[in-house]
Amino acid sequence: MRKLVVAAITSLDGYCEGPGGDVMVLPMDHTFDEHNAERLRSASTLLLGRNTFQGFLRFWPPVAADPAERPVEREISRRNSAIEKVVVSDGLTPAGTGVWAGTTRIVSRAQAHAEVAALKEGDGGDVLVFGSRTMWHDLLRAGLVDELYLMVGPVVLGGGSPTLPVGAALRLLEARTRRDSDNVLLRYDARPTA
Repeated sequence: MRKLVVAAITSLDGYCEGPGGDVMVLPMDHTFDEHNAERLRSASTLLLGRNTFQGFLRFWPPVAADPAERPVEREISRRNSAIEKVVVSDGLTPAGTGVWAGTTRIVSRAQAHAEVAALKEGDGGDVLVFGSRTMWHDLLRAGLVDELYLMVGPVVLGGGSPTLPVGAALRLLEARTRRDSDNVLLRYDARPTA
């Protein structure tokens, strides 16, 4: 059985985006990239919402071949291109999957819970979610998220999009810091208690 793992970055006051949807206000230092590469190494499926998928598709493919990029970013680019991608969307079409057409499947929102349950029953590495807040909030409320990694940065945004849905109940499994960073990585068990 596979785990559904969400990896997110958040401000100290609990926002995953600043006002106006600005994610660049978050402290995405070297530890953020290193953690994302680590998560990708443990995964065999990337589960994304349409907006995150389209943002990744615009940004990541050319990074692998750019010698000016850091090695960890080139690794993330290669892994993002090679990994199976499942996109939850009612609006994305196969024509919109670009250079990732061969590694991308689209499922409707109505099919998302059943698809995730089937993915988790399969073999392989983790099913990994980056970004895609609206989608993973729904999956968390449905009891389908197993683990949540939150990278907490030392910035107070004072507003924006909340990282967690109201009522989320999580159990802390691990807290760690990394050298040369003020970010803290928190790993939570997100499975419902019953």
